[in-house]
Amino acid sequence: MLNITKLDDPLFSPHSLNKFASLMTSGNGYMGVRASHEEDYTQQTRGMYLAGLYHCAGRGETSELINLPDVVGVQLEVNGDPFTLLSGEIVSWQRELDFSCGELRREVVWRSPSGARVRIVSRRFASMAHLPLLAMQVTVTALDEDVSLTFSTGIDGTQTNSGRQHLDELSLRVFGQEVLQGAWATQSSDTEVVITSHIQLSQAAESCFAAKNRRLLQNSSLLLSAGDSVTLDKFNWVVQREPDSLSLETFSRRCLNELQTCATLGYDALRDASLAVWREGWQARRVLVNSTNPADQQALDFTHYHLVAMTPLHDERSSIAAKALTGEGYKGHVFWDTEVFLLPYHQFTAPQTARSLLRYRYLNLPGAREKARRNGWHGALFPWESARSGHEETPEFAAINIRTGLRQKVASALAEHHLVADIAWAVVNYWHATHDEAFMRSEGVSLLTETATFWISRAVEANGRLELHDVIGPDEYTEHVNNNAFTNYMAWHNVEQALHFVAQFGELQPAFAASAADFLQRLWLPEPDAKGVLAQDDTFMRKPTIDLTKYKAKAGKQTILLDYSRAEVNEMQILKQADVVMLNYMLPERFPDAVSQANLAYYEPRTIHDSSLSKTIHGIVAARCGNVEQAYHFWREGSEIDLGEEPHSSDDGIHAAATGAIWLGAVQGFAGLSVHKGELHLAPELPAQWQRLSVPLCWQGVRFTVEANQEAVTVTSAAEISLWLWGRKISVNGQQRYHKSDFISSKIGTATMVRAE
Repeated sequence: MLNITKLDDPLFSPHSLNKFASLMTSGNGYMGVRASHEEDYTQQTRGMYLAGLYHCAGRGETSELINLPDVVGVQLEVNGDPFTLLSGEIVSWQRELDFSCGELRREVVWRSPSGARVRIVSRRFASMAHLPLLAMQVTVTALDEDVSLTFSTGIDGTQTNSGRQHLDELSLRVFGQEVLQGAWATQSSDTEVVITSHIQLSQAAESCFAAKNRRLLQNSSLLLSAGDSVTLDKFNWVVQREPDSLSLETFSRRCLNELQTCATLGYDALRDASLAVWREGWQARRVLVNSTNPADQQALDFTHYHLVAMTPLHDERSSIAAKALTGEGYKGHVFWDTEVFLLPYHQFTAPQTARSLLRYRYLNLPGAREKARRNGWHGALFPWESARSGHEETPEFAAINIRTGLRQKVASALAEHHLVADIAWAVVNYWHATHDEAFMRSEGVSLLTETATFWISRAVEANGRLELHDVIGPDEYTEHVNNNAFTNYMAWHNVEQALHFVAQFGELQPAFAASAADFLQRLWLPEPDAKGVLAQDDTFMRKPTIDLTKYKAKAGKQTILLDYSRAEVNEMQILKQADVVMLNYMLPERFPDAVSQANLAYYEPRTIHDSSLSKTIHGIVAARCGNVEQAYHFWREGSEIDLGEEPHSSDDGIHAAATGAIWLGAVQGFAGLSVHKGELHLAPELPAQWQRLSVPLCWQGVRFTVEANQEAVTVTSAAEISLWLWGRKISVNGQQRYHKSDFISSKIGTATMVRAE
């Protein structure tokens, strides 16, 4: 019995409708369906998205993840009263997302304005066994008296992306008395979408269809006797079609047949098939913790659920958006978040998925090469924001200043180039974790060579050395600087690793070898000062400081920009998120713990944490430096970015990277996982609130589990594996238990043996 936690929506509130619509999204990596209520509310944003389905509409726009026609809406009337929780009386309420199977459930007892009392139970899930399937069920029970009911549901093509329509209607059809189907094409005519819905009531009803104003609806009416129940089953099949595939008629007929095959199985059987797939993942990848705070396990289960629900296993041309498939934030674009915050989870638990995510970058190399050439450089300059094409999708301008009428230019695509090195960093980490030679000989070498070539061409001669000018590091409050430490060190690492792996797996060209060697010898890498602090860039240390207390208290809301312009913030020691601390996290081999601690102590008071990427990274670095309680504080705050009480924290989607960071904090922070010189290291150190931590991992093809408590670690492996534990190399085949005191004493005394039970 796994006893997987659930996420509760504690009460109906118009203020938190969209937050819980994001948090409780039904997803399977192929589609994401926001947890909007079946009935309509003005403030509610419905959303259904297919991974990788983007479109650009209109002048000055960029591609965005299309909000598809809605199938979730079910309008119910009880004795003529529209069911809405804004009128009548909510007698009882329960709403939850069951992480174990991805089923969203709601049970409401509602007294209508005319006094009729009914129980309404709704369930839905996106199938892990049949990816295009969204299954729904609504059951209404008349509790006290006979009631007349009217159901209206179907396919609503009026959905938009914040007012922007991406789809043109091709056809609307009905088949028999139960099946509706619509087809739409993007306005550029490069992709078509077919949605088929099978709707059936458990009791006889008077039904008719209506097609008007981009809606195709089935309207059904019946009389329900007191004590009786009626169930509406609705199965939806959502598929995109490439124009050069089957004809639309043939494709639509295939969709119809596939849906009807599923519908004959029934809701419960389909749910059980999906649950079986979920169960495999939970058993293989769930992180377990015994904590004094039950919210800790819930956060870890939330993480696993969403990391699975957001990851497109079916398509290497798709990656993970910054808001996953839970909302329209950032237009569904892909950032460096994927390689740095999300890929490690897959790399250490499901390596084939990590490979697929890296292949997304490999397949988009042509667009990255084009961007580099367009800007006068060589190699590959990956877009700061990506969609499906591989071209730059970052908007040219930010929001308009309504007083001046001017728009501020977005600088990220122009200078935030560290993404290039971040991708290379992920390639190298994937190799260490998998030893996937086939990948490295093809995709890996290509990615490393092209990214290294970019950095070599981007460096400029200055002060008798090579420097990187006009860049933006991870800290987006400090723009257009020279020699950002994060960028310089990561670029150096990129070129160094490219030189090493091309020699190992490719054909090292003399010209590349010479230019890479020159770059490595001459690139300026700032050194820590006498206190161990590394300057963030050439000018950062000369800037003034201000008291950030009130802004840190409202982290994530960017309230600093209410008092200062971005230009003013740029000229002060104010960080949006981890920058040098991020460097310490990503390249721990380069910096002793004392240096990481010095940078943590210096930069954290100057960091507002206005980015969701910040707090957990500070926590991991703190844990590595031995500050476990500080690390736990950061980890808890990071987990509450989405799961906390702020009612609008996730209105336009969850923070995918922050979700991944919850796993990173537990595994890289408290389990002490790191990789040094290609070897796996563990140094578990649990916070006082945790009595036990169990982490399943995969390393170079071997699956094993690490279970730690305050005194000891048990490693269980079905095959032999070698790793470093608290600084000592061990080899495990089967199950062995190690006491921390033996390792510590062997470091400070004369003992040389490590006791295993």
